[in-house]
Amino acid sequence: MNIKKRIVIVGATSAIAEHCARLWIAGGATELVLVARNAERAQRLAADLRVRGPQARIEVVAAGFEEPAAIEAAVDAAWGAGVELVLIAHGALPDQQACEQDLAACRDALAVNALSPVLFAEAFARRMAAQDRGTLAVIGSVAGDRGRKSNYVYGAAKGLVERYMQGLRHRFAGSGVKVVLVKPGPTETPMTAHLKGSTPLAPVETVAQLIVDAIARGQAVVYAPGKWRLIMLVIRHLPGFVFNRMNI
Repeated sequence: MNIKKRIVIVGATSAIAEHCARLWIAGGATELVLVARNAERAQRLAADLRVRGPQARIEVVAAGFEEPAAIEAAVDAAWGAGVELVLIAHGALPDQQACEQDLAACRDALAVNALSPVLFAEAFARRMAAQDRGTLAVIGSVAGDRGRKSNYVYGAAKGLVERYMQGLRHRFAGSGVKVVLVKPGPTETPMTAHLKGSTPLAPVETVAQLIVDAIARGQAVVYAPGKWRLIMLVIRHLPGFVFNRMNI
């Protein structure tokens, strides 16, 4: 894997994004732009990546992730010349019961998991369209495949991301821009630490490798790990009278 291009990672301090960055550095990436809300954490990550890849140029862009003007400014700062790959990787797993009881919590969950990634993607898509090349990858979730009572607010947000990415892929069909939707299953990260022991969690290193490989291929949709493609195919097609008796 020999990568000589400028890569932008939005939500770079997330565990999956960090491990993707390590793989790209190991593969010879020469420029990485880390876009994050927490500048201090992003600088620590940048320092670690510079040790792993002394040949690489690492930039940090601190940004707001909610307001359109802040997102537009962050994309302007990250873009530079010759951006070939963007990975949008931020999100948060909300407490479903909190979302049911608190409309502000519900709004925040939808904003960070759906609206913010879509606005970032749209801003980058405009620039990729102008140069007619590049790969735009967004991390969604298997939770977006079917609404379930245990996490339907989060699932709804990820479902919105999936529909958006379908439309974006249609928009760029036949062009030089590739659109990749990543749908991880439960992954061992700080975001899912409370699930450890009750839910099987895939190693973050495994998921990151699957993501990097799928992006390199320009694969339209990638389930990570791949078993989730079959699992969610079954769940999506369960009839309502069966599905509604399930405690999932």
